Amino acid sequence: MDTHIAITGFVAVYIFVLAAFTGYEVISRVPAILHTPLMSGSNFIHGIVVVGALYALLNATSWPEQAIGFVGVLLGAANAGGGYVVTERMLAMFKPSGTRKAKGDLS
Repeated sequence: MDTHIAITGFVAVYIFVLAAFTGYEVISRVPAILHTPLMSGSNFIHGIVVVGALYALLNATSWPEQAIGFVGVLLGAANAGGGYVVTERMLAMFKPSGTRKAKGDLS
């Protein structure tokens, strides 16, 4: 049995809007203390996005599909790399600094 599922334009837009709304609702309710672990998890998801974009790019048959696939890989990789940079900066805020003075130290 050969089953082929095609997502039409309206269904694709509906899924995108539903995912965007769900993502916004979930992220807006995350306490500040959990943002660093959440960023680590989202970096993993961005890696999966890059793999999916690579798959789409490698299966593209026309030049517009290849262009869209290339942009998808480029943006996904930039998003994943930026996520790691932000996570590193957030973790650096919790590291003790050798130049930071202790409270009450007046010297």
